[in-house]
Amino acid sequence: MVTIKNRFAIGCLVQWYEVELIDEYIESIINSIMHIGNKENVIVDICFNMAQNLEMIDKSEYKLQDIFERFLNIRRKLTTHNISHKTSFYPDNVKNVGEHNLKPYTIADYRREFNDKYCEEVDVLMWGETDSLIPAQTFEILDNLHSQVKDQTPKYVSFFSTCKMWDDSWKVIEHPEFTDKPFIEGDTENWWSLRYTMDLHEMNSINDRTDDLDVQIIKPYKFNGCGLVISSEVIKSGVNIPKSVFFIHEDTAFMHMMQRILGDNVPQYLIKNILLVHNRKHPNKRMYIKGERDIDKTDPGAQRRVHNWYQKANKMCEHNAYNLFNQTQTYTWRDVFK
Repeated sequence: MVTIKNRFAIGCLVQWYEVELIDEYIESIINSIMHIGNKENVIVDICFNMAQNLEMIDKSEYKLQDIFERFLNIRRKLTTHNISHKTSFYPDNVKNVGEHNLKPYTIADYRREFNDKYCEEVDVLMWGETDSLIPAQTFEILDNLHSQVKDQTPKYVSFFSTCKMWDDSWKVIEHPEFTDKPFIEGDTENWWSLRYTMDLHEMNSINDRTDDLDVQIIKPYKFNGCGLVISSEVIKSGVNIPKSVFFIHEDTAFMHMMQRILGDNVPQYLIKNILLVHNRKHPNKRMYIKGERDIDKTDPGAQRRVHNWYQKANKMCEHNAYNLFNQTQTYTWRDVFK
């Protein structure tokens, strides 16, 4: 076992409809922590969102109480392995999900609060995501990285390489084994495809082929929110997700805030040859949602688009994220539901 010198927190928001997805994420977390001698130096933070003010449960398929119990059973795996974890719920109790005036609670809300909550408790923050698989080497690599750079660049972000993305602009952060593979629209069979769902064994097999780490500094910044690593000094310096970004595009807004507050002084370290899987098209990503039963489960975007509010919220949040420093109107959930 290795002993890590620094403290880490990894945080993930779990929507109730992602309950069939979270097991794989938790398994990867356990896999990444079990070979650490001082496991208490990593805190696993999870918020389970039970609210139905955006998506409603299809009660002919499942009940909220059943989903809640399913989540608790999966979470117990962390306790079984003596892994430090903290769980919160939104709302506080499953009985309060019908509470009047319950506001939507989104990934932007959670990550903003996670940053504030842990920036003075740990040295390094990591944004987890339910459709991600965390490399087994994660905390050993990040511990070594932080120890090596904290004196020269205490403010930094980091990112593991990722699966194939939507266009060539993302190739800089793609894992080398994906980079030269073809993009085939709709392909779900080839392991390098955007729509392919990779399991933990496949990811580990790729990462086990790496002997010497390839750590690069990349400019301009290129990252998304899945697996973003942030030194706590960045957050303590005032960088966070602005409240105007109320739904998605929180990673873009965070990057813009970092650039505005800290300029070009913050490097992005890319661990180029260690893969962190982002199963964006996982068939279990949106389960038991009313009105989505007959939609292709390998296309979560199509599932979301059946809801009238989604495209409005997406566009309004995108507008806010790209106009943080302009004299333009800021939209809110109230504007979405007008």
